[in-house]
Parts: sequence; structure tokens; C-alpha cells
Amino acid sequence: MAVNARSAQEFVPIKEVRNGIIILKDGGLRAILIASSINLSLKSSDEQVAIIKQFQSFLNGLDFSTQIVIQSRRLDIRPYLLMLEGRLKEQTEPLLKIQTKEYIDFIRSFTDEVNIMTKTFFVVVPYSASAIKSKDGMIDSLLGGGAPKKQVEDTKKAMDLASFEEKRSQLEQRTNVIIEGLSGIGIRSSQLKTDEVVELFYKTFNPGDISQGIKLQ
Repeated sequence: MAVNARSAQEFVPIKEVRNGIIILKDGGLRAILIASSINLSLKSSDEQVAIIKQFQSFLNGLDFSTQIVIQSRRLDIRPYLLMLEGRLKEQTEPLLKIQTKEYIDFIRSFTDEVNIMTKTFFVVVPYSASAIKSKDGMIDSLLGGGAPKKQVEDTKKAMDLASFEEKRSQLEQRTNVIIEGLSGIGIRSSQLKTDEVVELFYKTFNPGDISQGIKLQ
């Protein structure tokens, strides 16, 4: 029995990534923020309560849905080991050379036995609105049935661009609300650029790649 193999891309609802903004196949837009974290265990009891209340107030003040994603990945220690090995070759002091070699062996054996994980925090900001439909019939009625094909196509592109810019503006306002709200709690955040969004989704769908993740700017 023949089995029709389906591409994984068919299951991903992303049409394209433009200027750091994810455009979904249904016309919706998404922006992804990378955020820093707060170690509550290092705060006093009063500070912990204040931060939690501020965060609760921040969430209750939002008039749109949002999603917080925590991604855990194994830390890639290889670049650090390569740096240490480079210094080992340059080291001329015998004692320091021995200590550096022992330290490299310790780090290598320790990371082989224990999975050191890193956590990255993301906030997904959505915006969905009825896209401006550019159906042939509507455009023909605007331009007249005898309009040249190129003119019709140019009008479609102009309407699509106008629809995108309108939704992008609304999404940008929501993104700024999130950034300012998190900043008030002491959390830094910034929007991912196009290459960073592509890298994030690539590594999400290719978990075997343990290379370093995206960094907060």
C-alpha cells in the first residue's frame, strides 16, 4: 500500500516571516519577545510578594491574549572547552598548564554525566483581524472588468500591503504594552528579528541540535 509522505512544513501554520513578524496562513500575525528572568529565591519575602502582585496586575491589565513559552535546552559546552584548550596550548607555566588540563578534564567528565540545562523565556504576542479580501470580483468591480491583468495584480499587492501594515501597527502597539509591562517588573525583553525567529523555529523542530540558543540583546 502506497503511503503519501507529507512534508512537515504542511503542519506548520506559518506562511512567512517578514521584518521579524510571523505571518500565519490564516492571515494572523505573531511577534515573539525574548525575556530575561527573575530569581525569586534571591529576593526577600516582601520583594517576592511585590513582584508577584505586579506580575498579576500586569496580566490582568492586558486586553488581549498572550502566551508565555519556556524552552529548556541542553547547554552546549563545546565552545567553552575549545577556548580552554586554546589557552592550554598557549600556557608556558608548567603548574598552570597542569591545572588547566585537570580543569578541562573535570568540565568534560562533569557535563558528560550531568545534563546542564538552560532556560529561555519567550512571550508570543498575537494579532488576528479579518484580512482585506482581494478577490478578483471585487477588484474587477473597482477597476472595471476590462482592466489589464498587471493592473489587477498591482492592486492586489497594494491591498495586501495595506492590510499587513494595518495589522502590523496594531501588533506593534501590543508588543510595546508587553515590553513596558515587563520592564515595570524588572524583566528586560526585546522582539526577535527575522533570522532569530527562523533560528528559533528551526531548533524547535530539530531538537537534536544542541547549539547555543538566541540571546537577549
